[in-house]
Amino acid sequence: QIKREKPENIPDLKCLVEEKFTALESKNSDSDLQSNEKYIYFKDQLKEMRKQCKSYLKKKIDSLNNDNEAIEQIDEDIAVTQSQMNFICPITQMEMKRPVRNKVCGHTYEEDAILKIIQTRKQQKKKVRCPKIGCSHADLKGSDLVPDEVLKRAIDSQNKR
Repeated sequence: QIKREKPENIPDLKCLVEEKFTALESKNSDSDLQSNEKYIYFKDQLKEMRKQCKSYLKKKIDSLNNDNEAIEQIDEDIAVTQSQMNFICPITQMEMKRPVRNKVCGHTYEEDAILKIIQTRKQQKKKVRCPKIGCSHADLKGSDLVPDEVLKRAIDSQNKR
């Protein structure tokens, strides 16, 4: 439109942009958001984190006695757990950047390191044992691994301090 007009007849570009933007904005709806791939992935990640947190807390609460010391014990356990939280991968012996949790035994590893082991052992047609010392889980599969978002956030938070 601008190319066709004479220089002295150029329309108000700001107005045109605002009109177009308003028209596009009015087309957006909640249903568009619900089908957005990134939004769906984000919601799934939140659900997984919520499950991991609930599972962790449920285990802690279930392991406590139902007496008057229960509340004090929860606080103490959380404090101890936070101070002892291990960010070191049992394979690489380095701080994890992308931790994954084994759904079967609950141990965590650096994603790239455990996937490399699984791939190597698969080529050798052998089963993969959990690399955590003392763990008896002897048939680890890639499908058993889920991103440990809670641990990742704890590591990121610790590194910001």
